[in-house]
Amino acid sequence: MTQISKYILFFTVIISFATLSSCKKDYLVQTPPTSLTPATALASETDLSTALLGTYSGLRSTGHLGRTFPVLGDLMADNAYQSLLNSNRYTNFNNYLYTVTDGDVNAFWTSAYSTILRCNNIINSSVAANANVNQYKGEAYAIRALCYFNLIRYYARPFTDDPNGLGVPIVTKFDITLFPARNKVSEVYTLINADLTQAFTLITQFKNSTQFSKYAARGLHAKVYLTMGDKTNAKTAALDVINSSGFTLLTAANHDAYWKSPLLRTDRVETLFEVSSDGISSNGFDALPNIYSQSGYGDLLCSDDLYNLFSASDVRRNLYTVGVRAGVRAIFVNKYPNVFGTEISDTKVLRLSDMYLIAAEASLPVNEADALKFVNLLTAARGAAPIASTGAVLFEDIIKERRKELAFEGDRYLDLQRLKRDVVRSTNYVASARLIPYSDFRRLLPIPQRELDANENIRSQQNPGWK
Repeated sequence: MTQISKYILFFTVIISFATLSSCKKDYLVQTPPTSLTPATALASETDLSTALLGTYSGLRSTGHLGRTFPVLGDLMADNAYQSLLNSNRYTNFNNYLYTVTDGDVNAFWTSAYSTILRCNNIINSSVAANANVNQYKGEAYAIRALCYFNLIRYYARPFTDDPNGLGVPIVTKFDITLFPARNKVSEVYTLINADLTQAFTLITQFKNSTQFSKYAARGLHAKVYLTMGDKTNAKTAALDVINSSGFTLLTAANHDAYWKSPLLRTDRVETLFEVSSDGISSNGFDALPNIYSQSGYGDLLCSDDLYNLFSASDVRRNLYTVGVRAGVRAIFVNKYPNVFGTEISDTKVLRLSDMYLIAAEASLPVNEADALKFVNLLTAARGAAPIASTGAVLFEDIIKERRKELAFEGDRYLDLQRLKRDVVRSTNYVASARLIPYSDFRRLLPIPQRELDANENIRSQQNPGWK
């Protein structure tokens, strides 16, 4: 049985017990819990609503969006580095020494597929369609697309590298006997694009920042298109969000308050989608804020070269403070100030600012006027100097603006991947891990050993270089 299939069985049993617990004295004649299928468990609109909340909670896993995914995006790049004084979390990624048996590599894989399973059960349910059922299924399509998008970017080479290369296994239905091999990269992106098209069609309601809306799905699609190198569709999707969603850009005046607020948003300011946690439903000390906060573990610090990019007038500089840790100068990250014990909504997944950056980058090289317009709408909203460059320098300035704006949200490494750039790190990092070329096999995570052991069909499909 594959590790993915084990999660299918586990989730089915959990649904079974949850359903049986609501029965009366006739429980003795109910279907045995190990025989209860998703079709039986998800038989009503209410069942789908409850299952959808469980699906969102799956995104909160420490192994996925709850911490590991956003951490790797900065630590494996050049934004975050591990302090000499640390709790030994993510040391292998700071030093590029992770292996096929690494716990975080395995947790990312299994957490994402566990959430995909939950999405599949909602998507494939036979509950009669209505506005609410369509909404629930639309959100499940968006979540599934997000999980596959996250997996394909870490466990496979970029689409623009080789669309026919090995991607990740596609699983779209409950099948306890499934031993899935890896699909092509192009096939995974075909599924992602189809899911996001479905999501945009089916979703009609805006609830809050912690659930997918129509335009959050559209924003994710803009990001997918940009990653695929499809600048035309990336710009179209990003502008659709900017012009039609009703969301407003975060400004310099409310920038500090935005990052300090622990509450989900219903005002359509900036946050298209975020993963929600609170004092009860959270990862506790293993939540994202604690890996950065000096009131928590405080293991990860801001690199000197990133901090030096911010001018004195740039409000984003307020998110960092200079101090001392382990007896040396350190720059602390205060982007996530709400540590364990407080109400927190701590992982921003999609923001409107990113749509402006996508529109700017996707405008090049054809339309420099648009590129300047969109990127400078953002610099003006941050109190930063306007960009006035052209040509190749303008492109680099936009990428630099992405680095500043999206720092510590998990984007930097993935930008370096899609642009096929070497990771070039400062002296904040250990000498052996300051230059990681794009060609280095460690730029892809290995398929976890536990999956290889359980699934003979994927065993011969390990990423090159890993043993």
